Formats: sequence, C-alpha cells, structure tokens
Amino acid sequence: MCLAVPGQVVALENRGAVVLGTVDFDGTRREVCFASIPDIRVGEYVIVHVGFALARVDEASARETLAMFRDLDLLDAELGADPVAAAPGRGSVR
Repeated sequence: MCLAVPGQVVALENRGAVVLGTVDFDGTRREVCFASIPDIRVGEYVIVHVGFALARVDEASARETLAMFRDLDLLDAELGADPVAAAPGRGSVR
C-alpha cells in the first residue's frame, strides 16, 4: 500500500534548481523533494507520497491523519524503520 502521509518540514536545502528537505512523520524523518512546493517553509506541514511533497496541509489535519494511521497500524508499515535511528552507533533523530 502506498499512502500519502502528512509530516512537518524540519529542514530545507536548495540543491541547484530543486528544493529538498527533511520531513518529520511522527518521529520518523525522511528526505523529501519540494519541486511542486518550492516556496515551502520550515514548520509547515505537507502531504508526502513516494518522497515528493504534494501539498500543504494544516497542522490539525496532519496530526489527526497521523493519529488515525497510527491507530490503524499503518504508519510503521508505510514508513518502515527510520534509517538514521537504525544506523550503527546512531540514536533517534527526534
């Protein structure tokens, strides 16, 4: 299953013509491409599908959706293990 998952933007970086950044999905962080939302700001919430931010969402909607995914045991299945936390000698990036 491939869900579009909401998360909060915690870091941004311009790489040439592309804006990339880190999004926190309820404690799991992933690198995301913001090509479709180049004016995104740290702290905003977005919906992400297969590594691409699709749209901004409000914080309440994002938190409600994350809680629903968590309650249905879909969040861990969709995001998998946090690659940073799973690296040898590394802790969680929360």
